[in-house]
Amino acid sequence: MKEMKVLGEGANFTAVSTGKFDELNGFELPMGEGVTVKGKVFTGAALKSTGMEMSLQTMAPGQESPFVHAHKKHEELYMIIKGEAEFRVDDATFTVAEGSLVRVAPAGKRRLRNTGNTDMVVMCIQYMADVFGPDDTPAGDAIIF
Repeated sequence: MKEMKVLGEGANFTAVSTGKFDELNGFELPMGEGVTVKGKVFTGAALKSTGMEMSLQTMAPGQESPFVHAHKKHEELYMIIKGEAEFRVDDATFTVAEGSLVRVAPAGKRRLRNTGNTDMVVMCIQYMADVFGPDDTPAGDAIIF
């Protein structure tokens, strides 16, 4: 099974590499109850992240998420890096492709299926919902040197 490589670490950063996207199939993610997702890797622990979780996944043509799921407190942001898919959230189904971004609220029941004829690469960032308020801006706490 493939593992991430640490590129560097310091007091204020951690850098890792999963390798090339076309080599993501080397990763395996055990999900419990005999379910293993081939081609998926979570990066949060390796990055020592304290505010989000991120996964990278490759899906073969016709492959779909192993189950429909939702979350209790976390939103997810999906970015289609390569390929095309059918995305289902609750009762809505729509087409996504390279460059598509989809935000799903915690309660949204979601599932993704590769509808293309090539491998698809997906990045999913999971983070706590409802932490930004009306006074926050994208760079609101930036310190300029």
